[in-house]
Amino acid sequence: MHTYGYARVSTKEQHSDRQIYALTKAGVLKKHIFTDKFSGKNFKRPQYRKLLKKLKPNDKLIIKSIDRLGRNYKEIIEQWAIITKNIRADITVLDMPLLDTTQHRDLLGTFISDIVLQILSFVAQSERETLLSRQAEGIAAAKKRGVNFGRPPITKPPNFAKVSSDYQAKNISSREAAKLCNVSQRTFLKWNKYNSPADKVIQLSAG
Repeated sequence: MHTYGYARVSTKEQHSDRQIYALTKAGVLKKHIFTDKFSGKNFKRPQYRKLLKKLKPNDKLIIKSIDRLGRNYKEIIEQWAIITKNIRADITVLDMPLLDTTQHRDLLGTFISDIVLQILSFVAQSERETLLSRQAEGIAAAKKRGVNFGRPPITKPPNFAKVSSDYQAKNISSREAAKLCNVSQRTFLKWNKYNSPADKVIQLSAG
């Protein structure tokens, strides 16, 4: 029998340190902790798939919170069933002691655990939907205030006028001009709104 841990964060910018610390404190060896840095949008997560292949009957999986299994009610219930019924492994949820299949194995205990699972899965989905709704509202309000999202526009360098003049006179190619301006060839051509036949050939060969 082995004990495994699973941690997940939604983006590469987020850190899983807090989850990993909680898992190791619960007795999971670091070499048995699987971590994904992907959203719960789907279950095509490499470490999660690897974990499911590792799990055997009577093994134990520890997660910090129920929403690490999925982003919505249906997915959480499905993954719980795969692990506990199909694989016949145990699950312990650190943030909710009642969700521990190693305890309360009698009929009443199983019944209570199932009810708690249903409720928490529903709450996890509701919280996610509320968060997404608030994010959408915030973005819409910011756009009305004139806030621009995405990368800021690139400012033309001081030497652009001279470089552009040399380019228009066909003294240099767009690739050379872009290098002098320290921008991509596409950006330079966009600034000039000009694309000679020679430049088209350069673009095609570069692409």
